[in-house]
Amino acid sequence: MKITHVNPTTLHCNPAFSQVVTVEGSGKTIYVGGQNAVNTDGKIIGDDLGTQTEQAMRNVTTALSAANATPKDVVKLTIYIVQGHSIQDAFLAARKIEGWNHPTAVTVLVVHALAHPKFLVEIEAIAAVKK
Repeated sequence: MKITHVNPTTLHCNPAFSQVVTVEGSGKTIYVGGQNAVNTDGKIIGDDLGTQTEQAMRNVTTALSAANATPKDVVKLTIYIVQGHSIQDAFLAARKIEGWNHPTAVTVLVVHALAHPKFLVEIEAIAAVKK
C-alpha cells in the first residue's frame, strides 16, 4: 500500500498538515471514532485544552494499535475544539505525543459544545494499512 502526501503548488503549503493524502493498493481502512480526554476508568484528564488534547491523542493511538495500526498510518484527522480555545494549543499538544509528527490531512472544527460539558476536544482518525 502506498500513502502519498500531496501539497499542490497552487495551494498554501503548511508543514503541519497536508492538503491531500492518497492511498493506493490493497489494504484496509480503519475509522477511529471521536476520542476525548478520558482514561480507562472514564475519568476526564485535564481541564485545559493542551492536557485534554494529549490524552485524546493517546486514546487515538491506543485505538489504532487495537486495529494493528500506528499514527503513521493515519491519513485524516478531524479535530473538534470547543469555541473560545486556541487551535494552536491543540496542535502543539498533539505533536508532543510520540508518532504524531507527520503532516496528515486535518480538518479542525470549532463547536459550541461536545458530549460532556467538561470536554474541550474530540478527535477522529482515518488510517490505511496494508493487508
